[in-house]
Amino acid sequence: MDHSGHGMDGMNMDLPPFTLGRGLEFGGDPVFLVGCLLGLGLYGWAVIRLRRRGDAWPVGRTVAWALGLVSVALVMCTRLNDYGMAMFSVHMVQHMVISMLSPILLLLGAPVTLALRALPAAGRGRKGPRELLVALLHSRYMQIITHPAFTIPLFIASLYALYFSPLFDFLMETRAGHIGMMVHFLAVGMVFFWPIMGVDPGPHRPGYVMRMLELFAGMPFHAFFGIALMMASEPMVDTFLNPPASLGIDALSDQSAAGGIAWAFSEIPSVVVLIALVFQWYKSEERQSQRADRAADRNGDKDLADYNAYLASLNARGQ
Repeated sequence: MDHSGHGMDGMNMDLPPFTLGRGLEFGGDPVFLVGCLLGLGLYGWAVIRLRRRGDAWPVGRTVAWALGLVSVALVMCTRLNDYGMAMFSVHMVQHMVISMLSPILLLLGAPVTLALRALPAAGRGRKGPRELLVALLHSRYMQIITHPAFTIPLFIASLYALYFSPLFDFLMETRAGHIGMMVHFLAVGMVFFWPIMGVDPGPHRPGYVMRMLELFAGMPFHAFFGIALMMASEPMVDTFLNPPASLGIDALSDQSAAGGIAWAFSEIPSVVVLIALVFQWYKSEERQSQRADRAADRNGDKDLADYNAYLASLNARGQ
């Protein structure tokens, strides 16, 4: 997997001291590069298919999806991926973006809804991609992995059980392990935020108040995790114990910076998701009041006639 001497197998190579410019140079991982390009291509194909059919697709959703893929590419398809193998702080930026920012943006793109509208029906008795997707959405498996009793503990365990056990060091020994871990972070973020964002159909669809409670159930654990790293008096993760001398960093202060990043990042998704939820709530209330208005318009004359008849009957009784 390793290429051009970068990355884990070339950990002993001298990485120059970290700057944002160096970190954002093109490089990093081909797996994520192919994944991002594929995601962009398939989404674009689906939108074009809808447009040709005369169906509209909100521009905002396309923008959100594209920004989500860009956020993944920024942390995984640049030299940040190399620095993230040697610096805890850079690794934490990768982890936080790919597990807490990218999933929210991707989910706001409503990819499942788009797929259901763009994929052709296979015809009676046959099963095509659309039918398989519908079956998956209604499956027992999907009910379990999107339920808060599963997603919240998984979200929390992805921090504590991973970083504070030998599993993290084992995965970081190889580039494949590192990529696998990042794919896991992205997947966990997707299943955690999917029911909360509520843009796409899914088996678990709570009301708006419950969604907010689910969101806030996971976030304090992120903050505590960050604080634990910041307060530690010694390095807690072996992988980052001896950073290459060429970086000119101290392992403990780098760990403290990583903790600060984890702590600060726990606030960002909360704000983004809350704004999205309040907007969705407002739109659904607006739709309901429009429906009520339409019903009133249809029955308006009848209601007025009934009221006038009622007044007339009161009048008659009064006489």
